[in-house]
Amino acid sequence: MNAIVTIPPYASFIEEVAAHSIVSGLRLNTVMPLRESPREVLERLSKFKQPLWVDLKGRQLRVAEPAMPPFTEIKLSHAIQVHTPVDAYFSDGNERVRVAAVDGKRLIMEDGPRRMVGPGESVNIVHPSLQIEGTLTDTDRAYLAAMKELGLTKVMLSYVESAADVDEVKSLLPNAEVVSKIETQKGLDFARNEKAKHGQLMAARGDLYVEVLQPHRIIPALKTIIQADPHAIVASRILDSLAWTPIPVSADISDVAFLMEIGYRTFMLGDQVCMKRDSVMEALNLLEAMGKNE
Repeated sequence: MNAIVTIPPYASFIEEVAAHSIVSGLRLNTVMPLRESPREVLERLSKFKQPLWVDLKGRQLRVAEPAMPPFTEIKLSHAIQVHTPVDAYFSDGNERVRVAAVDGKRLIMEDGPRRMVGPGESVNIVHPSLQIEGTLTDTDRAYLAAMKELGLTKVMLSYVESAADVDEVKSLLPNAEVVSKIETQKGLDFARNEKAKHGQLMAARGDLYVEVLQPHRIIPALKTIIQADPHAIVASRILDSLAWTPIPVSADISDVAFLMEIGYRTFMLGDQVCMKRDSVMEALNLLEAMGKNE
């Protein structure tokens, strides 16, 4: 059993977490706000004696600017084309809103969300006509340039759907070790067809759970990825109940047991459970105990 831990860039407990016996790497979520340059934060986080994974956002759709209701538009990180009207999902799929029209990076809203929408929040538009213009963001490119200067190589790339996505990263960082995050139906097709030819796969369950549309379809999706790559990583929605309670809910235990049963052995803990020292340490201790008892 191995764990990759998402590290809040300025947490005081990074050294303790990095020393845990099952931790095999640290992940920097590049949407985290920084007071430093990408080079400075990477240089600092690479000193904790663990491989540092830099999670690039690629074509993942995110809110680019804050929007406060009542508003009529939301600006995205990428320009898109899609048949409208169409549904969009916010808040990890818990909010469905209606988009009346699209103008480049602008969603013209028919209704909702009925709350403030903040920069970095993910947006899912699950429709076969969706076309996202471009892949790597300016921030992604800045991180890749800093990694090249520092000799870092480990990249996680969101929303991989083709070999060209991986190739774009390697064109900027030739020795990159790329983990392809599978988060869409097209990504599942890529996993089925290409297996691990272009690097390790990741079942990135946060957005994948939304993109499969019907909740039960996450089960065959997870099986598809581990069958395509027996060394695939599984990430997101893992032991998240520890973020608000010291004892995990039983469903979280069963979830980890199921993932182990179908073959996953490397787990990546997400932002929610990693924001506090007590919750991330308890998650690591629990994963370690479950690994020993399998």
